[in-house]
Amino acid sequence: MKITIRLCYFYLLLLFVQQISAQERAASPTNIERTTAQLRDSPREKVWVIAHRGDWRNAPENSVQAIKNCISMGVDMVEIDVQLTKDGKAVLMHDSTIDRTTTGKGRVGDWTLDSLKNLFLKDGLGIATSHRIPTLEEALLTCKGHILVNIDKGFELFPICYAIAKSTGTLDQIVLKANKSYEEIKEKLGEGFEEVSFMPIINMNSSNAMVLLDNHLRNYKPIAVEFSINKGQEDVLKRFQELRQQGINIWVNSLWAKQNAGHDDERAVADPSIYDWFLENHVNMIQTDRPALLINYLKSKTHEDD
Repeated sequence: MKITIRLCYFYLLLLFVQQISAQERAASPTNIERTTAQLRDSPREKVWVIAHRGDWRNAPENSVQAIKNCISMGVDMVEIDVQLTKDGKAVLMHDSTIDRTTTGKGRVGDWTLDSLKNLFLKDGLGIATSHRIPTLEEALLTCKGHILVNIDKGFELFPICYAIAKSTGTLDQIVLKANKSYEEIKEKLGEGFEEVSFMPIINMNSSNAMVLLDNHLRNYKPIAVEFSINKGQEDVLKRFQELRQQGINIWVNSLWAKQNAGHDDERAVADPSIYDWFLENHVNMIQTDRPALLINYLKSKTHEDD
Protein backbone atom coordinates (compact mmCIF):
# COMPACT_ATOMS: atom_id res chain seq x y z
CA MET A 1 0.00 0.00 0.00
CA LYS A 2 2.79 2.42 0.95
CA ILE A 3 4.60 1.60 -2.30
CA THR A 4 1.44 2.40 -4.28
CA ILE A 5 1.03 5.74 -2.50
CA ARG A 6 4.67 6.61 -3.13
CA LEU A 7 4.35 5.74 -6.80
CA CYS A 8 1.25 7.94 -7.09
CA TYR A 9 3.10 10.75 -5.32
CA PHE A 10 6.07 10.54 -7.65
CA TYR A 11 3.77 10.31 -10.66
CA LEU A 12 1.89 13.48 -9.63
CA LEU A 13 5.18 15.24 -8.87
CA LEU A 14 6.49 14.30 -12.32
CA LEU A 15 3.34 15.66 -13.98
CA PHE A 16 3.67 18.90 -12.01
CA VAL A 17 7.33 19.36 -13.01
CA GLN A 18 6.53 18.64 -16.67
CA GLN A 19 3.69 21.17 -16.61
CA ILE A 20 5.90 23.88 -15.07
CA SER A 21 8.63 23.13 -17.61
CA ALA A 22 6.16 23.38 -20.49
CA GLN A 23 4.86 26.71 -19.18
CA GLU A 24 8.40 28.06 -18.91
CA ARG A 25 9.18 27.00 -22.47
CA ALA A 26 5.99 28.65 -23.70
CA ALA A 27 6.81 31.87 -21.85
CA SER A 28 10.46 31.97 -22.97
CA PRO A 29 11.18 33.36 -26.44
CA THR A 30 12.89 31.02 -28.89
CA ASN A 31 16.27 31.87 -30.41
CA ILE A 32 14.66 33.06 -33.64
CA GLU A 33 12.17 35.20 -31.70
CA ARG A 34 15.06 36.84 -29.88
CA THR A 35 16.85 37.35 -33.20
CA THR A 36 13.86 38.97 -34.89
CA ALA A 37 13.40 41.22 -31.85
CA GLN A 38 17.06 42.25 -32.08
CA LEU A 39 16.55 43.09 -35.75
CA ARG A 40 13.84 45.56 -34.74
CA ASP A 41 15.51 46.89 -31.58
CA SER A 42 19.06 47.17 -33.01
CA PRO A 43 21.04 46.60 -29.78
CA ARG A 44 24.30 48.53 -29.81
CA GLU A 45 26.51 45.51 -29.06
CA LYS A 46 25.04 43.17 -31.71
CA VAL A 47 27.09 42.56 -34.89
CA TRP A 48 25.24 40.58 -37.55
CA VAL A 49 26.95 38.07 -39.82
CA ILE A 50 25.14 37.52 -43.13
CA ALA A 51 26.32 34.69 -45.40
CA HIS A 52 26.24 35.59 -49.10
CA ARG A 53 24.49 32.74 -51.00
CA GLY A 54 24.95 30.55 -47.95
CA ASP A 55 28.13 28.69 -47.05
CA TRP A 56 29.06 28.33 -50.71
CA ARG A 57 32.71 27.45 -50.06
CA ASN A 58 31.66 24.16 -48.44
CA ALA A 59 28.42 23.43 -50.33
CA PRO A 60 26.87 24.59 -53.62
CA GLU A 61 25.68 28.21 -53.47
CA ASN A 62 21.96 28.63 -52.83
CA SER A 63 21.61 24.99 -51.77
CA VAL A 64 19.80 23.57 -48.75
CA GLN A 65 23.14 22.26 -47.47
CA ALA A 66 24.69 25.74 -47.75
CA ILE A 67 21.86 27.02 -45.54
CA LYS A 68 22.20 24.18 -43.04
CA ASN A 69 25.93 24.86 -42.74
CA CYS A 70 25.15 28.50 -41.89
CA ILE A 71 22.72 27.45 -39.19
CA SER A 72 25.31 25.08 -37.70
CA MET A 73 28.07 27.71 -37.58
CA GLY A 74 25.84 30.35 -35.97
CA VAL A 75 25.31 32.74 -38.88
CA ASP A 76 22.59 35.31 -38.13
CA MET A 77 21.17 35.65 -41.64
CA VAL A 78 21.55 33.86 -44.96
CA GLU A 79 21.24 35.67 -48.29
CA ILE A 80 19.57 33.72 -51.09
CA ASP A 81 18.65 34.50 -54.69
CA VAL A 82 15.37 33.68 -56.41
CA GLN A 83 14.39 33.05 -60.03
CA LEU A 84 11.14 31.85 -61.59
CA THR A 85 10.77 28.65 -63.60
CA LYS A 86 8.77 28.26 -66.80
CA ASP A 87 5.77 27.15 -64.75
CA GLY A 88 6.07 30.07 -62.32
CA LYS A 89 7.74 28.30 -59.40
CA ALA A 90 10.28 30.18 -57.26
CA VAL A 91 13.65 28.40 -57.04
CA LEU A 92 17.00 29.36 -55.58
CA MET A 93 19.32 30.53 -58.34
CA HIS A 94 21.49 33.62 -58.67
CA ASP A 95 21.97 33.77 -62.43
CA SER A 96 19.17 33.99 -64.97
CA THR A 97 20.79 30.93 -66.60
CA ILE A 98 21.64 27.57 -65.03
CA ASP A 99 24.95 26.99 -66.88
CA ARG A 100 27.35 28.11 -64.14
CA THR A 101 25.80 26.42 -61.13
CA THR A 102 24.10 23.25 -62.46
CA THR A 103 24.61 20.34 -64.84
CA GLY A 104 22.10 21.87 -67.26
CA LYS A 105 22.16 24.74 -69.72
CA GLY A 106 19.81 27.55 -70.66
CA ARG A 107 17.59 30.08 -68.93
CA VAL A 108 15.82 29.25 -65.68
CA GLY A 109 12.60 30.53 -67.22
CA ASP A 110 12.82 27.96 -70.02
CA TRP A 111 12.75 25.00 -67.63
CA THR A 112 9.85 23.62 -65.59
CA LEU A 113 10.39 22.83 -61.93
CA ASP A 114 10.17 19.07 -62.55
CA SER A 115 12.85 19.25 -65.24
CA LEU A 116 15.14 21.37 -63.05
CA LYS A 117 14.81 18.84 -60.24
CA ASN A 118 16.55 16.28 -62.48
CA LEU A 119 19.71 18.40 -62.53
CA PHE A 120 22.54 18.57 -60.00
CA LEU A 121 24.12 21.65 -58.46
CA LYS A 122 27.82 22.34 -58.98
CA ASP A 123 30.22 23.39 -56.26
CA GLY A 124 32.42 26.49 -56.30
CA LEU A 125 34.95 24.73 -58.55
CA GLY A 126 32.27 23.82 -61.10
CA ILE A 127 32.17 20.14 -60.15
CA ALA A 128 28.78 18.38 -60.05
CA THR A 129 27.51 17.36 -56.61
CA SER A 130 24.61 15.26 -55.34
CA HIS A 131 22.66 18.39 -54.32
CA ARG A 132 19.50 19.47 -56.16
CA ILE A 133 18.04 22.91 -56.89
CA PRO A 134 15.77 23.86 -53.97
CA THR A 135 12.50 25.71 -54.25
CA LEU A 136 12.04 28.86 -52.19
CA GLU A 137 9.52 26.94 -50.10
CA GLU A 138 12.08 24.22 -49.32
CA ALA A 139 14.67 26.85 -48.42
CA LEU A 140 12.35 28.77 -46.10
CA LEU A 141 11.24 25.59 -44.35
CA THR A 142 14.92 24.80 -43.75
CA CYS A 143 15.39 28.29 -42.26
CA LYS A 144 12.19 28.24 -40.22
CA GLY A 145 12.87 28.83 -36.56
CA HIS A 146 16.64 28.90 -37.08
CA ILE A 147 17.95 31.80 -39.15
CA LEU A 148 16.86 35.05 -40.81
CA VAL A 149 16.70 35.23 -44.60
CA ASN A 150 17.55 38.03 -47.00
CA ILE A 151 15.79 37.24 -50.28
CA ASP A 152 17.70 38.96 -53.07
CA LYS A 153 15.39 39.81 -55.98
CA GLY A 154 12.58 39.31 -53.49
CA PHE A 155 11.39 42.86 -54.16
CA GLU A 156 10.83 42.23 -57.86
CA LEU A 157 9.04 38.94 -57.12
CA PHE A 158 7.34 40.20 -53.98
CA PRO A 159 3.81 38.76 -54.46
CA ILE A 160 5.23 35.26 -54.97
CA CYS A 161 7.83 35.48 -52.19
CA TYR A 162 5.28 36.99 -49.81
CA ALA A 163 2.77 34.18 -50.43
CA ILE A 164 5.40 31.47 -49.88
CA ALA A 165 6.78 33.14 -46.73
CA LYS A 166 3.26 33.47 -45.34
CA SER A 167 2.33 29.85 -46.11
CA THR A 168 5.53 28.56 -44.49
CA GLY A 169 5.16 30.76 -41.42
CA THR A 170 8.45 32.56 -42.05
CA LEU A 171 7.20 36.06 -42.87
CA ASP A 172 8.84 37.49 -39.75
CA GLN A 173 12.19 35.95 -40.73
CA ILE A 174 12.63 37.51 -44.17
CA VAL A 175 14.30 40.79 -45.12
CA LEU A 176 13.78 42.42 -48.51
CA LYS A 177 15.81 45.23 -50.05
CA ALA A 178 15.89 47.45 -53.14
CA ASN A 179 17.57 50.53 -54.54
CA LYS A 180 14.23 52.32 -54.98
CA SER A 181 12.42 55.31 -53.53
CA TYR A 182 9.96 54.95 -50.68
CA GLU A 183 7.07 55.68 -53.04
CA GLU A 184 8.13 52.96 -55.48
CA ILE A 185 8.51 50.44 -52.68
CA LYS A 186 5.17 51.28 -51.08
CA GLU A 187 3.41 50.94 -54.42
CA LYS A 188 5.03 47.56 -55.12
CA LEU A 189 4.59 46.05 -51.68
CA GLY A 190 1.21 47.55 -50.84
CA GLU A 191 -0.11 46.39 -47.47
CA GLY A 192 2.73 43.87 -47.33
CA PHE A 193 5.09 46.76 -46.54
CA GLU A 194 3.83 46.67 -42.95
CA GLU A 195 4.36 42.91 -42.64
CA VAL A 196 7.92 42.43 -43.87
CA SER A 197 11.26 43.88 -42.84
CA PHE A 198 12.47 46.17 -45.62
CA MET A 199 15.89 47.71 -46.16
CA PRO A 200 16.71 50.43 -48.71
CA ILE A 201 19.99 50.16 -50.65
CA ILE A 202 22.03 53.36 -50.92
CA ASN A 203 24.74 53.17 -53.59
CA MET A 204 27.20 56.01 -53.17
CA ASN A 205 28.05 55.83 -56.89
CA SER A 206 24.64 57.37 -57.51
CA SER A 207 24.41 61.16 -57.68
CA ASN A 208 21.15 61.13 -55.69
CA ALA A 209 22.29 58.70 -52.98
CA MET A 210 21.73 61.08 -50.05
CA VAL A 211 18.44 62.31 -51.51
CA LEU A 212 17.25 58.70 -51.66
CA LEU A 213 18.36 58.05 -48.08
CA ASP A 214 16.51 61.10 -46.76
CA ASN A 215 13.46 60.10 -48.81
CA HIS A 216 13.24 56.89 -46.80
CA LEU A 217 14.03 58.40 -43.42
CA ARG A 218 11.30 61.03 -43.82
CA ASN A 219 8.63 58.40 -44.35
CA TYR A 220 9.46 55.55 -41.98
CA LYS A 221 12.15 53.99 -39.81
CA PRO A 222 13.81 51.17 -41.79
CA ILE A 223 15.16 48.21 -39.85
CA ALA A 224 18.46 48.75 -41.67
CA VAL A 225 20.09 50.64 -44.52
CA GLU A 226 22.54 48.97 -46.90
CA PHE A 227 25.37 51.19 -48.12
CA SER A 228 27.75 50.55 -51.01
CA ILE A 229 30.87 52.69 -50.55
CA ASN A 230 33.89 52.95 -52.84
CA LYS A 231 37.20 54.63 -52.08
CA GLY A 232 36.82 58.41 -52.02
CA GLN A 233 33.20 58.19 -50.82
CA GLU A 234 33.93 57.88 -47.11
CA ASP A 235 32.14 61.13 -46.20
CA VAL A 236 28.94 59.12 -45.78
CA LEU A 237 30.50 57.32 -42.81
CA LYS A 238 29.70 60.42 -40.74
CA ARG A 239 26.01 59.51 -41.01
CA PHE A 240 26.45 55.99 -39.65
CA GLN A 241 26.74 56.87 -35.96
CA GLU A 242 23.70 59.13 -36.23
CA LEU A 243 21.65 56.34 -37.82
CA ARG A 244 22.77 53.81 -35.21
CA GLN A 245 21.71 56.21 -32.46
CA GLN A 246 18.26 56.21 -34.07
CA GLY A 247 18.13 52.41 -33.78
CA ILE A 248 18.76 51.76 -37.48
CA ASN A 249 21.13 48.93 -38.42
CA ILE A 250 23.94 49.70 -40.88
CA TRP A 251 24.62 47.02 -43.51
CA VAL A 252 27.81 47.03 -45.62
CA ASN A 253 29.02 44.12 -47.78
CA SER A 254 32.56 42.81 -47.33
CA LEU A 255 32.28 40.89 -50.62
CA TRP A 256 34.16 43.13 -53.06
CA ALA A 257 36.47 46.10 -52.53
CA LYS A 258 34.22 48.55 -54.37
CA GLN A 259 31.46 48.01 -51.80
CA ASN A 260 33.47 48.84 -48.68
CA ALA A 261 36.20 51.34 -49.61
CA GLY A 262 38.69 48.52 -50.07
CA HIS A 263 38.04 46.53 -46.87
CA ASP A 264 36.93 43.24 -48.44
CA ASP A 265 36.97 39.54 -47.50
CA GLU A 266 40.00 38.65 -49.60
CA ARG A 267 42.15 41.15 -47.70
CA ALA A 268 40.72 39.78 -44.45
CA VAL A 269 41.96 36.27 -45.28
CA ALA A 270 45.53 37.49 -44.81
CA ASP A 271 44.64 39.98 -42.08
CA PRO A 272 41.27 39.53 -40.29
CA SER A 273 41.73 42.88 -38.54
CA ILE A 274 40.50 44.37 -41.85
CA TYR A 275 37.04 43.76 -40.36
CA ASP A 276 37.81 46.36 -37.67
CA TRP A 277 37.07 49.05 -40.28
CA PHE A 278 33.40 47.99 -40.20
CA LEU A 279 33.20 48.02 -36.42
CA GLU A 280 35.01 51.34 -36.05
CA ASN A 281 32.58 52.96 -38.49
CA HIS A 282 29.44 51.72 -36.69
CA VAL A 283 28.62 49.05 -39.29
CA ASN A 284 26.81 46.28 -37.43
CA MET A 285 25.55 44.13 -40.33
CA ILE A 286 28.22 42.56 -42.55
CA GLN A 287 27.38 40.39 -45.54
CA THR A 288 30.37 38.17 -46.22
CA ASP A 289 31.70 35.39 -48.42
CA ARG A 290 33.77 34.23 -45.43
CA PRO A 291 31.22 33.68 -42.63
CA ALA A 292 33.40 31.31 -40.58
CA LEU A 293 36.36 33.71 -40.73
CA LEU A 294 34.23 36.67 -39.66
CA ILE A 295 32.49 34.78 -36.85
CA ASN A 296 35.81 33.57 -35.45
CA TYR A 297 37.29 37.05 -35.62
CA LEU A 298 34.31 38.60 -33.84
CA LYS A 299 34.61 35.92 -31.13
CA SER A 300 38.30 36.74 -30.70
CA LYS A 301 37.39 40.43 -30.29
CA THR A 302 34.88 39.50 -27.59
CA HIS A 303 37.53 37.52 -25.73
CA GLU A 304 39.90 40.48 -25.91
CA ASP A 305 37.28 42.65 -24.20
CA ASP A 306 36.72 40.14 -21.37
